[in-house]
Amino acid sequence: MSDQIETQFEHARKSRRAKISKPLRVRPSEPRDDHFEDLPVSINASKEGIYFHTRRDGYYKGMRVFVTFPFSSAHDPMNCEYVAEVVRVEKLANGRFGVALHLKMTMNYSASAPPGSVSRA
Repeated sequence: MSDQIETQFEHARKSRRAKISKPLRVRPSEPRDDHFEDLPVSINASKEGIYFHTRRDGYYKGMRVFVTFPFSSAHDPMNCEYVAEVVRVEKLANGRFGVALHLKMTMNYSASAPPGSVSRA
């Protein structure tokens, strides 16, 4: 494997992925994308990304989304929402798709932070 490819591979996977099956909520963050709310279950996750399967076919590489992970209900104060980017979409069997997200930043809703504040992931 060439040094450049090896460096890119190491950069793409800075942290280990864990098989974790937790619900998440995914919504588009860009006004140009049609609004939807997808509620898949994660296949694996790391500090920097989440991979899940879905039947929704509107995901594309480079798409920006809001991700709540883990997700229990829209009004749960423990929800943690992220801004993420779709980095891979795979066509799977039975009309499903595998979607890999890179978590860009977390939206901080803690009581000690001013409304609308953002912290980088």
